[in-house]
Amino acid sequence: MARALLLQPYGATIRAASSTETQYDGVPEVKLSDPTRNYRVLVLGGTGRVGGSTATALAKLCPKLKILVGGRNREKGEAMVAKLGENSEFAQVDINDAKMLETSLRDVDLVVHAAGPFQQAPRCTVLEAAIKTKTAYVDVCDDTSYAFRAKSLQAEAIAANIPAITTAGIYPGVSNVIAAEMVAAARSEDKGKPEKLRFSYYTAGTGGAGPTILATSFLLLGEEVTAYKQGEKVKLRPYSGMMSVDFGKGIRKRDVYLLNLPEVRSTHEILGVPTVSARFGTAPFFWNWGMEIMTKLLPPEVLRDKTKVQQMVDLFDPVVRAMDGFAGERVSMRVDLECSDGRTTVGLFSHKSLSV
Repeated sequence: MARALLLQPYGATIRAASSTETQYDGVPEVKLSDPTRNYRVLVLGGTGRVGGSTATALAKLCPKLKILVGGRNREKGEAMVAKLGENSEFAQVDINDAKMLETSLRDVDLVVHAAGPFQQAPRCTVLEAAIKTKTAYVDVCDDTSYAFRAKSLQAEAIAANIPAITTAGIYPGVSNVIAAEMVAAARSEDKGKPEKLRFSYYTAGTGGAGPTILATSFLLLGEEVTAYKQGEKVKLRPYSGMMSVDFGKGIRKRDVYLLNLPEVRSTHEILGVPTVSARFGTAPFFWNWGMEIMTKLLPPEVLRDKTKVQQMVDLFDPVVRAMDGFAGERVSMRVDLECSDGRTTVGLFSHKSLSV
């Protein structure tokens, strides 16, 4: 018997909005624990689409927060500040400059690290600086190596007495919470053990995120996929193992392909599910074909080279942006759980706008 768990995000049933400002109308304002204190949040990558969307959401959900838009481009930063309003300012920050990072974090209550891509980063420079300055930390990392490197700093974060959360974006992030909720519910019924988890993701075009998600996708094509089958780790070719998955109303069936994503290892190790895999697909359909061809024609070392990948991003970006205008930025996550007694549960989350 199959059950469905439908998660409806804020804004999902609100009429079509002409601007981001109306997307948060139905969400209550977040109250600060100490209204007399001037809380400051630094959003790194705040001039990009992911970080900019984060800063916009924070400003709407909690207007009393002081938002620092962190980035390297002052012109873009000041444009974002103008959009956010008077309770924001630009901070010029290079995440590869340790001293600049530590200086930027000195008077900050929370740093949100959205300056991707996280693939092929040799160190967790922002987290290390947050620990040194005792600043609360959260990131939207989507890379397995980076995520587990961050987790290796757990003892240091505890010693500094700071909360630090990695992989807290939409996927991985919300997808992990869906999986954990489903596994917990299955175990509470005590009818069969969770045996298989399958993550499936869909984003139309780049979801409006532009060059960053394009670079992330290319870099992931250079990583061998880790999956788990009946408790055993298996290695698979990236963007292989195509499946057709139904994402429900507004999206329907889409082809998705294997990628090396951190939630596979974490749900296997933490939730104890023996078989786990993750797949991703996009639209228009020929982008999937293009990425599949890239994994066959280009050596992995080329796809793991950030400089070469950035050159490819610069080449493809104008075409991708043009196609994004037609593709839109719908996003959907589907999590399938199978139990030993034959029961299956489906968790589904969809939204018309990835940036929201």
